[in-house]
Amino acid sequence: MNHSTGHDIADALGPLLRRSTRAHLYHRLTEGLGEAVDDLTYPVLSGLARTGPSSAADLGREIGLDRTTVTRRADRLERAGLLQRQPDSTDGRATLLALTDDGHRIVVTTRQRLAAAIDSALATWPPADAQAFARLLRRFVDDGPFTPDHD
Repeated sequence: MNHSTGHDIADALGPLLRRSTRAHLYHRLTEGLGEAVDDLTYPVLSGLARTGPSSAADLGREIGLDRTTVTRRADRLERAGLLQRQPDSTDGRATLLALTDDGHRIVVTTRQRLAAAIDSALATWPPADAQAFARLLRRFVDDGPFTPDHD
């Protein structure tokens, strides 16, 4: 059997793509940030940080959850003061979810924690290898099989 580089990369990516891996990472990033911030609500906060104010349906498409699940998680975050609902100026019947200042601060904290964890994991790598990995990973993400228009 001919084993290709694609097989090697797919094997390496397998553990990263598991839901349990993401949940574990999200738990580490959100630990101690308040009762409403956990592995379930983190994707809502992170998604809103990427998209800006968004409907529950649009945000759900962005983060891979249905509208009802997003709404339920958003309710928890709203009660904690991390997001707010605001009218959609383009549709008077619709409501947008938006991060509050506290919500933005939580996202900054989680992103700093993620960057620190990555830096720690790469600390024993030669700097040139770490920089090459970052550059090539960005290229793979931008041009690889995860892009919507990739055939």
